[in-house]
Amino acid sequence: MLCGDIEAGTDAYSKLLGRAPNWRAASGGAATSLFRVENTAIELMAPDGDTDAAPRIRELVDRGAALTSLAFRTKDIAQTHRLFSRRGLHPDAIQPGKSTHLETGEPRSWKRFRCSDDAMAGIKTFIIEPDAKDAVSDVDQACVHALDHVVINTPNPDRAAATYGARLGLDLRLDRTAEQWKTRFLFFKTGGLTLEIINRLDQEADPVADDQIWGLTWAVRDIQAAHDRLAKAGIETSNIRNGRKPGTQVFTVKGKTLGVPTLFIAHSRD
Repeated sequence: MLCGDIEAGTDAYSKLLGRAPNWRAASGGAATSLFRVENTAIELMAPDGDTDAAPRIRELVDRGAALTSLAFRTKDIAQTHRLFSRRGLHPDAIQPGKSTHLETGEPRSWKRFRCSDDAMAGIKTFIIEPDAKDAVSDVDQACVHALDHVVINTPNPDRAAATYGARLGLDLRLDRTAEQWKTRFLFFKTGGLTLEIINRLDQEADPVADDQIWGLTWAVRDIQAAHDRLAKAGIETSNIRNGRKPGTQVFTVKGKTLGVPTLFIAHSRD
């Protein structure tokens, strides 16, 4: 996620998630904070100084923070690069990356490539092979333990089905049109995370226009405790309600998410 100020963004997401960032770094005109949960991570990026990437990041966040990128982990980046080249994702060259923790001086490194923005309908998509798996900090049941799903808006659901299913190779679990909500839903699973891709049937849209990452749903084990925790932190929320999926409860976070539509969810253990 791109934001205008890394300190403000880090503070907001520390309170929202109920956990401290696992990694903080600054280089090349960008300051970052990474929050790891059980099945994935969210990285905040903001301009740092006035050189290198900083002017471009400021330009991108001129209208506010934005979800712009997806990153998928692989165990064999060379093999994945060959496969995605054959599938028409037009990846750029594999590149090394490295970072140093601002507070501890600990190093980390990775290899990564980026798929063509055109092939991914405008969503910046990276494939990463890290040198090691980050540990996940323990938190109590009122805090976020996982990212339940990412919501992506698309004007072209058939294109999205081909992109995420046939090309990226994600597991398509559901393709359903809900007339009561005037929406077509596609659900893809990967690594314990759901990509919920939605097409609004009551809205006219150019079928060649870009997709957009729209919102996030975070999973907690005790939704009442999570609701109380956010209230104590001064974060406004809706009341707890039953979710659309049987056996779930949800509430909407109404502020202090850097403008990202945000839902909290708890799944029944029965």
